[in-house]
Amino acid sequence: MTQETAAVVGVGPGLGAALVRTFSQAGYTVLAAARSASGANEIAAQGGGGRVIPIECDATVPQQVEELFNTIERQHPPLRVAIFNAGVFKKLDVVDTPAEEFERSWRIGCFGGFLVGRAAARLMLKQGAGTILFTGATASLRGGAGFVNLASAKFGLRAVAQSLARELDPKGIHVAHVIIDGQIHSERYAQLAADRGPDSLLEPNAIADAYLQLHRQRRSAWTHELDLRPWVEKF
Repeated sequence: MTQETAAVVGVGPGLGAALVRTFSQAGYTVLAAARSASGANEIAAQGGGGRVIPIECDATVPQQVEELFNTIERQHPPLRVAIFNAGVFKKLDVVDTPAEEFERSWRIGCFGGFLVGRAAARLMLKQGAGTILFTGATASLRGGAGFVNLASAKFGLRAVAQSLARELDPKGIHVAHVIIDGQIHSERYAQLAADRGPDSLLEPNAIADAYLQLHRQRRSAWTHELDLRPWVEKF
């Protein structure tokens, strides 16, 4: 087991849970942060190999984000990895999109990423090392019909990641943005996976392995942006 901490902000039953498991099994103390305590507890119970600590944290509330990272600094091994994986999306035609729904998507998917990235950077700068990873999507690169909410948030998050990388990489902190280009395998898309065939959807554990590899990269060859897609995906 390493004497290091990984924080995953935005854990759910798909990629979030896989990230918690992967870093836990790699020996990290993992703080699994979710907006609800019940969700965090459920994910934490699935971890194995290291310590998984559930914590309730709304990534859109500055005070809660700051407290999360203050808790890491006070009570846990040094923070080496911070992953922002929060997001929300509801497909709507632009004329039917309420202003509050658009703002909610941006606030969770982009503003939350800024708050988590800022808090992680403050702590990692004291240590002179660390990795900050952001989960993007196809919508990070192009806006599609019905995706105005998601595209706005993901475009913004990509910009946040680029700005952080240019500022923090020279100071020893690796910042990377991961574009998830395709559907992630889950119960919701079980029939789609069956219709398309094996490995036709992104497997959460395979994505999580890529995040771990990003963290382990030597700084002479850091990746800033990585796009992941199943072999059948058109692009």
